Amino acid sequence: MTMTPHKAHVANLPRAEEPSLVSRVVKAVLTQRIVLLAALLVIVLIWMSALGMGGYLTGSYDPDYLAGSLIDAVPMCMLALAELVVIVSGRGGIDLSIGAIVSLTGMIFGFAYGRWGWTFWLSVLLAVVVGGLLGAINGALVAYMRFPALIATLASYYAFKSLALVITNSIPISDANVTKLYGITRSIEIPVIGSQLPNVPIGVFTFMVPSVVVIWLVLARTTYGRRLFAIGTNDVAAEWTGLNVRSTRFVAYVIAGVIAGLASVYITGQFASARPDAGTSGNGLALPAITIAVLGGVAITGGIGRVAGVVLATLLVTWLDAGILLAFTGNDGTQFQLLALGLVLIFAALLNGLTQRRYGGSR
Repeated sequence: MTMTPHKAHVANLPRAEEPSLVSRVVKAVLTQRIVLLAALLVIVLIWMSALGMGGYLTGSYDPDYLAGSLIDAVPMCMLALAELVVIVSGRGGIDLSIGAIVSLTGMIFGFAYGRWGWTFWLSVLLAVVVGGLLGAINGALVAYMRFPALIATLASYYAFKSLALVITNSIPISDANVTKLYGITRSIEIPVIGSQLPNVPIGVFTFMVPSVVVIWLVLARTTYGRRLFAIGTNDVAAEWTGLNVRSTRFVAYVIAGVIAGLASVYITGQFASARPDAGTSGNGLALPAITIAVLGGVAITGGIGRVAGVVLATLLVTWLDAGILLAFTGNDGTQFQLLALGLVLIFAALLNGLTQRRYGGSR
């Protein structure tokens, strides 16, 4: 069978070279945030373990230590999920008040469970409802009154923080019932395979995992989740298609408040007291939560974000911080943690910008 001149010409054209393995790996790292975070997590674990074996750390960076450090990962992952929801909603979505909501709802929970004689579950429900109401205030300001999210949540941060301090004269609630809540943060042996693994804080299974599963289901398997990504990507186009942009964005802030209310219960148990500055002391909980969300691949412009990325980013930051604490003595470790957090935020923001310009975004 003879080839036509056209076919012969096409056959003689040079074939495009297959991308090399290195270029494929680089593209995967830049476009798939999960791949990047997994790689960074492995690097941190190997690096810190090597420093530990070399005698450069003040303690053992071993599986038991890493498992114990997950006690701090629980609230940070929950609050990062809250930031994920509001940032995905677009229009500059962000919640700077999330730490203040934790403080105020934690105090209300402390009153109910420690002083008013309410049952534990009824007190938890109250904290969640109050958190949702505080989130609704943010949602109304941002979605319906069209305040910039940065300004609205900064204002509510100051208001909620002040209320948490005023209602108890800045005195923590450490009644007997509240003190006993420390048990909800204890470490337990994992069933069946637990004898081969370190004990894990029970909060991972009772607070963190349920929050992860629920938020994943909401975003990936519900109509509301699809609407949220749509308005975050382009709210004008979403409104033209008939979506209720305002109510969708409003609900995002309510969800964030609910998560913060639930996290306040865990943090109350972690401190064995309801503290009016639980979410605002030092640099607060909002900035680390935003950092983890952005590092996890949530685009600050909205419309892009994955729950799996937030979980991996939480583990990365938690275990990096745990290693830094062992690398320095006294208060130096805390200060270097803040430095690392700032560098991580800059790295995540630069990476998000590079990814969107070169590859059109990542999920």
